[in-house]
Order: sequence, then C-alpha cells, then structure tokens
Amino acid sequence: MSTQARVLPDTSSLAVDDAKEQLRRVLREHRATHHRHPEHGHNDTCERLTTHILQAIAGMDTVAAYVSVGNEPCTRLLLQQLEDSGTRVLLPVLGPHLTRSWGYFRRVTDLAERSPGRPPEPSGEVLPAAAIADAEAVIVPALAVDRSGRRLGQGGGWYDRVLPLRRAGVPVCAVVHDDELVAGPLPAQAHDAPVDVVITPDEWFLLEGSAFACAPAPTDRD
Repeated sequence: MSTQARVLPDTSSLAVDDAKEQLRRVLREHRATHHRHPEHGHNDTCERLTTHILQAIAGMDTVAAYVSVGNEPCTRLLLQQLEDSGTRVLLPVLGPHLTRSWGYFRRVTDLAERSPGRPPEPSGEVLPAAAIADAEAVIVPALAVDRSGRRLGQGGGWYDRVLPLRRAGVPVCAVVHDDELVAGPLPAQAHDAPVDVVITPDEWFLLEGSAFACAPAPTDRD
C-alpha cells in the first residue's frame, strides 16, 4: 500500500476559494502533461484502474459513478464492464431548471453530450438528487486527495450537494492518478465531504488506518 504523497505549492496564505483554484490549475496542467488519455480506445492504465474499481465495489448491485472526460482517470472502460455484468449505475444528469439529478446508465452507445460543457449523460428518466440513496457506493472524480480524506474536485459543487443525501455508511470512493495523492492539507470548507476509499491505477484502499493516511508528514528534505 502506498505511503507516497506528492507535495503541492503552499497556498496557506490564500482564501480557501483562491487556494482551491490555484491548486486546480497546477493539477490540471500536470494531468495534461503526464496523464493524457488515448484519443481512441484504452491503455494499460485504464485497464488497471478498472480492475481496482471493480474490486472495490465487488458484490454491489447499484453504484453511483461518473463519465470521465479529457484526462480524468478513465471510467468509460468501467462502464462497459458494469454494463456487461448487469450492475445498475447512476450517472449525474443536469435536470430541469439546472437541478442536480441522476439517470440510470443504459449502455455506452446511449451516452451523449446533452448540455454544452457537461459530461455525456444517459437518456431515459431523470431522477431527483435523492436517488443517490439507492447507491451502495459513490464513485467520485477528484483532482487530488490528501491523507485526511480531503478531496479537491473540479469546482462545480455537484458532490457537495448530493453526497449528504446518500445512505449512512455508504462509502465515497475517490478516483485519482497515482501522483495525485498529496500530503496536504488540501484547502477545504465545512460542506466538503471527506472520502472513505482511494482508487488509483496502482492500488485501492480504505483510507482510514491506511499506510498513506498514517505516513509521517514530509520534511523539507523530502
């Protein structure tokens, strides 16, 4: 299990929103340089990540997930395999009046960009935000996760609003590239829900009590 953590620029002098935006820029630039997804098909990184996500959600009938875009850790191969296995998957949908809603994944070929700037969405019935209560695990995107489970998202606020609606005890699983595990602390606000599980192409683990969470803080010589 990983004990490694990347050290990000110090943003402690900035307001929380400004600190988040600065780190998002740094992390997005790093992804564009080091984690480019193939233009077509999938590579070994996609396959290893899919294997670890499937291990983390083994035995679950219904999960909430997301459709990866750009250089995000790939979930499209995962969706193909969940389609084959018959697992029910809730995906984010922009509902009426821009409400945060869900739709059940039907098939990969059904996914389409239905709103400008939004990730591809399924067709079919639009479900309310509270439909997340059907999920046995919630797989969320992240730009980085620190040792306390703080997650830096893309900034849209989607999960800030829907995660409190999940059932008690349902784990939040953050998917990141291996070098997006950071020493932290990441800037956070009261509404930022911590994650319970970390999944990367190299491994997956429960955060609480893990070698990553319990590793000593890096020194100036690290």
